[in-house]
Amino acid sequence: MAIFSSSESRRVAYSVLLRVADGAWSDLALDSELRRCGLDQRDRRFVTELVYGVLRLRGRLDFALGHFCVQPLPRLQKEAQWLLRIGAYQLLEMDRVPTHAAVDATVELARKLGLANLTGLLNGVLRALDRGREDIPWPLAQQIRPYLEHVCSLPVWLAKEVMRLLPNQDARALGESLANPARQTVRVNTLKTDRDSYLALLAAAGHEAHPCRYAPEGVVLERRGEKHLPGGSEGFYQLQDEASMLMAHLLDVQPGQRILDVCAAPGGKTTHLAALTGNQAQIVAIDKSQQRVDLIDQGAARLGCSDIATYVRDMTLPSDFLAPGSFDRVLLDAPCSGIGVLRRNPEGRWNKSAADVRRLAGLQQQLLARGAALVRPGGLVVYSVCSFSQIESDGVVDAFLAEHPHFALESPAFRLPQHWEPLYTSAGTVRTYPHRHDGMDAFFAACLRRKE
Repeated sequence: MAIFSSSESRRVAYSVLLRVADGAWSDLALDSELRRCGLDQRDRRFVTELVYGVLRLRGRLDFALGHFCVQPLPRLQKEAQWLLRIGAYQLLEMDRVPTHAAVDATVELARKLGLANLTGLLNGVLRALDRGREDIPWPLAQQIRPYLEHVCSLPVWLAKEVMRLLPNQDARALGESLANPARQTVRVNTLKTDRDSYLALLAAAGHEAHPCRYAPEGVVLERRGEKHLPGGSEGFYQLQDEASMLMAHLLDVQPGQRILDVCAAPGGKTTHLAALTGNQAQIVAIDKSQQRVDLIDQGAARLGCSDIATYVRDMTLPSDFLAPGSFDRVLLDAPCSGIGVLRRNPEGRWNKSAADVRRLAGLQQQLLARGAALVRPGGLVVYSVCSFSQIESDGVVDAFLAEHPHFALESPAFRLPQHWEPLYTSAGTVRTYPHRHDGMDAFFAACLRRKE
């Protein structure tokens, strides 16, 4: 069935994309625009797909448009570039949007925005794209780097990183997975209910779902029904990717322990730790901004988590408010490039560089050293990042171990379920990839045991 979405929905998508181009986060910009636009549910879904789709496939769209623009696309004014991408995404990726709707609505949007000078350009390029789409010289799958850049929509620096990390077929598979939307998963809050009971609630509300393969409290939402997910206000679930859920399990927490979450916001892992210990552990959660710490507090209240003490602290600065060696467990889910979650935060492809990754690795090493100083002898530190970059993962761990001989890398294999084996590396760390591990995000984690 064809989609005839309102012209207002395209205007909202355009506004979000311009805000992202100016530095806003896509999820925050989209949420704020949708809250004030008054669109119905169908149009809201259309806006969401258009925004995330254009950002995720910008490289692919620009490659296609480049064959029909007289001027190089980067030389066009910013407004023209984003309007062309909006039209091109509808033509190439949204089968249920009729050609005339994709083209005419984009031209009309320019007119309503006071950009009548662009209507001829938009109409000409988009109609040429529609006529010539079968003749676009897409790179072959065997041409790995051009394929990653122009089909999988990875910037040059990131395509090189994928090729350094994985052999050709694997590199191509990772690139393809990052070009697709992420699956939606939730963590069932075991302080309030159990997974089987929540799956029954989902089915009764018209949603199709099944258990995650690895995380014992994880649920994959295969198809959303028309109703909201049940149990939101009751705190029955937390939106969270399965890979993120695994990090709390790696920490091997027990009731009665004292646990530190170093970079805790927005609090998904913090509240998971509380659930795994049945609210019987003392948890300290730290982040560097009050606004982000407020998110932890709000999530803990909704989910029924207690014994979580939150603090606003910049852990890169010296501080004596926590005693060295005073925690049984320390979790550092460090600030990183986020290239493992590009499906969810697609603007990360275009607003980061290889230099940013190197800079972040320095920050990660600093945070890991400070966090590790707070764990007791015999205690465990888990270092994790939502990145597949070697610099941010093995590089940080290797540098830490070289400078801290009283820590040792410990494989979690002996204490975790046997079916987790595909997640372990030969070095004893944990890596997840969307193309290998049931579609979960790309994460890295290392368990670091402090020697007695």
